[in-house]
Amino acid sequence: MSRGVDLTVCPNGPLLIRGDLGVRTPDGEVHRTERPVSAVCRCGKSASLPWCDATHQALKTKIDEEGSADE
Repeated sequence: MSRGVDLTVCPNGPLLIRGDLGVRTPDGEVHRTERPVSAVCRCGKSASLPWCDATHQALKTKIDEEGSADE
């Protein structure tokens, strides 16, 4: 039985993932989490990539619909 995955894009914030899956970084490493909801960074400035650490709030980063960050 496969589990469903739910994705939510937070305006000017992270991508929230609910469900069982991993995030593959450009270098091929897969990051998994045991949390029921995980926040994936979209601004690219997090100290704990690929996970969001709310750095976007301090930077006042604006993220467009494609996920590109403008400072």
